[in-house]
Amino acid sequence: MSNDANPSTLTADMLRTMVIHEVEALGFVLTNGSLQPGSDDKDFRRSLHSAARQLELEKADQWLTRAWSRYKHMFADGHEVRPESVSPRLVLVEKQCQRDIFRLARYTWSLPYTKGYGRRLQYLVLDEALGKLIGILGLQSPPLSFPARDRVFNYPKGKKTELVNQTMDVYTLGAVPPYSRLLGAKLVALAAASNEIRSHYEMKYSTCTTRLEKRQLPTSLVGLTTTSAYGRSSIYNRLGYRDIVKFQSLGLTEGYGAFHLERLYPAFREFLESQSISTRGGFGSGPRRKWQTMVRALQRLGLRSEFLKHGIKREAFLIPLIKNIQDYMEGTDFQAYPIDASFQDLSQYWKERWLIPRSVRVDGWHQWEAKDAEDILFSHRVNSEAK
Repeated sequence: MSNDANPSTLTADMLRTMVIHEVEALGFVLTNGSLQPGSDDKDFRRSLHSAARQLELEKADQWLTRAWSRYKHMFADGHEVRPESVSPRLVLVEKQCQRDIFRLARYTWSLPYTKGYGRRLQYLVLDEALGKLIGILGLQSPPLSFPARDRVFNYPKGKKTELVNQTMDVYTLGAVPPYSRLLGAKLVALAAASNEIRSHYEMKYSTCTTRLEKRQLPTSLVGLTTTSAYGRSSIYNRLGYRDIVKFQSLGLTEGYGAFHLERLYPAFREFLESQSISTRGGFGSGPRRKWQTMVRALQRLGLRSEFLKHGIKREAFLIPLIKNIQDYMEGTDFQAYPIDASFQDLSQYWKERWLIPRSVRVDGWHQWEAKDAEDILFSHRVNSEAK
């Protein structure tokens, strides 16, 4: 299906047909104007992102070629890894080469690439023993409205924005093979709760003000939120560090989002612009611009906004970085008491608790070769040739 229709000829009927064909091609079932997932297994959920991911890879093809040539040495072969010698290091992304490695690793995953938004902290987790990449971690500004989180706290009147802005959202987190097969993602998740994250946040944002309201940003980072990629999380569930760090499940999200209509976003914009409806961003739109554009377009097509309720529920988590987060977020205690967990202690715990036992118990990770990552990064070329 082509989305290259000229805006002057892209009619409501044409775009409405494109939307219906798109969701049916993805495997959704239309029932009384609403969507129902065609299956509840993870393979189906991954397949929903495939088209959008392939589109992102195609757009980044030239960059990927250059970056892979330059940084492929950062990806380990399985036979190189000696679990007992793995020495994790947390690196704050500040240089362009680090940004490129972060981006390259992110493109190997089944979810479409995203840059994050607002305040951002990005990290590489390296194995110093080999000089190879274990995984990546990305934090961004939190959503002001997040029902799973907001059900937990009874914010003081007029203080919600101030308090929520003392948290961040984990927008990307994971490990690359062969470390991913050795539960490296659990190490990266634990890293998110480390002292180093709070320290880096304070150093970066303690003197910053908001562009719109010229307000000083909160200097304390008191907690993180995140959601699993597909249904219930195998990374965060039962994850913790002794009785110090805990990942608190907030239940499942409601299953709203726009990822399944990602390929049609340019067509939605063209359609609205042809009706003199601006789709440009600016203050106040931020990460919701895509959502708002799609809602407006669907309304004008006579389709219910329920088309954005895909029904793919994800598990939400809260990661407290202070001991008294409930009282702090509810305004009954204005003093934050940080949880003390260094990355060194967390990584040693991960190594003893997960890495070494997993390396003995599970086969196959030795056979992973770094060039397999190249096949993943350039899978769009094979798919294009097959069409």
